[in-house]
Amino acid sequence: QLQLVESGGGLVQPGGSLRLSCAASGFSLDRYFIGWFRQAPGKERERVSCISHRFANTYYADSVKGRFTISRDNAKNTVYLQMNSLKPEDTAVYYCAADPVGCHLYPPQYEYWGQGTQVTVSS
Repeated sequence: QLQLVESGGGLVQPGGSLRLSCAASGFSLDRYFIGWFRQAPGKERERVSCISHRFANTYYADSVKGRFTISRDNAKNTVYLQMNSLKPEDTAVYYCAADPVGCHLYPPQYEYWGQGTQVTVSS
């Protein structure tokens, strides 16, 4: 009943762009902090970005600063991750996660998770 669904992933060349969406159903995202995580094969899941629910404060991993932008549209109950200047090392499954408490760094602290969307950056 309470779900997050990611979309917008795909195959893109280095230097290209993708816009990921995280749509909520069964609850309102405007009451949750939303994080974007990614996980590449053989690596741990890492947080790439997060946005707060009150003032839209944003956080970014050093590896994506200046290239990725997180935003939210409460009317659409959706959070976005605009990814520009993509690099091969950005290749991963991208997940969105929601929690009412804060922009946690570690995955176990989030209450809700989507199923992920694959992003592949390759020439």
